[in-house]
This record gives sequence, C-alpha cells and structure tokens, in this order.
Amino acid sequence: MNSAATLMHVLDRTVTIGASPQTVFRYFTNVDRWAAWWGKGSTIDARPGGTIYIRYPDGTEVSGQVVEVAAPDRIVFTYGFNSGKPIPPGASRVTIKLAPTDEGTRLTLVHEFADTIVRDEHVQGWRYQLSLFANVVADEVNASAAPAVDAWFGAWAIADASERAAALQAIATPALTFRDRFGSTNGIEDLVPHIGAAQHFMPGMLMTRDGAVRHCQGTVLANWKATGPDGQTRGSGTNVFTFDAEGKIRAVTGFWNL
Repeated sequence: MNSAATLMHVLDRTVTIGASPQTVFRYFTNVDRWAAWWGKGSTIDARPGGTIYIRYPDGTEVSGQVVEVAAPDRIVFTYGFNSGKPIPPGASRVTIKLAPTDEGTRLTLVHEFADTIVRDEHVQGWRYQLSLFANVVADEVNASAAPAVDAWFGAWAIADASERAAALQAIATPALTFRDRFGSTNGIEDLVPHIGAAQHFMPGMLMTRDGAVRHCQGTVLANWKATGPDGQTRGSGTNVFTFDAEGKIRAVTGFWNL
C-alpha cells in the first residue's frame, strides 16, 4: 500500500440512500449483500486485515484489505486490480462514511490515488457503482412495497373509520400526504375522513392494483383500477408512492386516466 503522502489525488462523491445507516452498513459486513452490490462471487471479510474481493460482471477482478471498520459509520479498505492495471493491489484507498439524514443515509466516498489520470478514469465508475448500490439497498428496504400498495388500496374499502386508520398506520407514516385530482390531505388523521367521504359519494367502489409495481430507490409506480358494485370499471390511473427509510409510505400522488 502506498503511504498517505503519496495518495494525493482524491475522488469524492456523496449520495443519499433511502435506508438507515445500520441497514446500509450491512452491505459492508455481509458477503451476500456485498455480492448483490458488486457481482456474483465478490466477498468481504469485514475486519482489519480482512480481504475484499470484487468480481465485476465482465470478469474484472479487484482485491484489497480492510484497514478500518467502525459500524455503522465508516469502513476503509485498499483497492487495486488483480491484473495490476491501472492500479496494482494495495495502491489506492477507499473510505466510505455514513451519516443519518431525514431521507435515510448520506454516504460519502473518498477514493485516494497516487495518479491524477487514474483518478479521473474512476469518476464515472463510482458514479455508476454508487447509483447501483443505492438501488440495491432500497430494493431490500422496500421488498414489501407490493403488499403495502395493496393494503393502501384495500384501506379505501374499509367502512369503519378506526379500522381504516389502523390499516393505514400499519403501512404509512403519521404525516402521510395524499394528492390527486379530488384530494389534498396531510396526515393519516386527515386522510381517514376523506376516504369516508369518497365511500359516501361512490358507494361500493373497489380500488385494486392493476399489474406489477415498478420500484426505483424508494419511489413506486402502481397502476390501479376502480370497479363499481356491478363489476364494471369506473376509473383507472397510476399512483406514485414514496417510501421512507423504514419502508413505510410517506407520500402518495394519484393520476387518473382521462
């Protein structure tokens, strides 16, 4: 490993991930999660002196050693290509720091190099890898997005207000916001009577998800349809769900097909 004095060229990047630092840090200590980020066969031994191994999907191999582990805040490891080019094993150092935010976690990466040209060659690579990482983590946090979406639509058919509130509290944050062409509510307490009014003016209406959900980094798109008591479709559209770092719905915006 080159000394700190020789690693004078720094690449740094910050991303926000919709998960707690504790959840994010598991991807540095669990081999299966590490491989889910980097590629099948990648491994990490998360202790000082432990080996990291990255096998990119194209077969390129990177290895290094863990220098420091301070869960759930920081991990440091060396990084170099097994081929020796463009960085020999041990010839650069990566520091990843995690800090909690309202959105989840702010991840800050610093990669130190001995050569400015090699540093610049890694800018787009880290831009891609950290974007991929954020989505891999969010996929785990929101693994129950489809059931939560189904429970959301199901709540619109619950007649009892207290049962409706309990159903929403199980899947959403207390400050949940809802927006569509007929509604603009803030908080579950505000939404519960709004749904009651919808039941009064559209009795027997049933809303259901129409097709698979589409998820990306905490935002979910779900098509829906509304059917009347006669089984006929009365409306359809798409809802945009935003999830928080714990996998609960914090905002819903509904779009109707006109």
